[in-house]
Amino acid sequence: MSKLCTFLIAVALCATLSSPAWAIMEFQKAFLQTYAEKHPDKEFSEFLSKKAKCFICHQGRKSKHNRNVYGQELAKLLDKKTDKKDEKKIAEALAKVGKMPSDPKNKDSKTFAELIAASKLPGGELEELMKEPPQSDKDKQE
Repeated sequence: MSKLCTFLIAVALCATLSSPAWAIMEFQKAFLQTYAEKHPDKEFSEFLSKKAKCFICHQGRKSKHNRNVYGQELAKLLDKKTDKKDEKKIAEALAKVGKMPSDPKNKDSKTFAELIAASKLPGGELEELMKEPPQSDKDKQE
């Protein structure tokens, strides 16, 4: 009985400590090939692939539908069902979004690609991205 309890506790810990698997693998792979593999900052490259993972595009852990500003722009160009096998379209979307300003309200802000080149996540700081986004009025009504 104690072995069963120990096993169940271990499973529960793994479930709560593991990061959510929300990133579309093909999109994430293309991002890493485009930005991480060629990045001169090897620590940042490793950070992208081992720590940032889903938070490159997503925010919070509760819902896969919560995207950060970078993920929102990619979602406008890519459909997870129809585009995940289209490597050319994924590469084009990454390039197009990379040229966009990181702050949609400030056209003079650094582009997403410039942030990545400066060893910064395109959607913000990891600590902030791990937090749930503020609820919109629509979310509060549901």
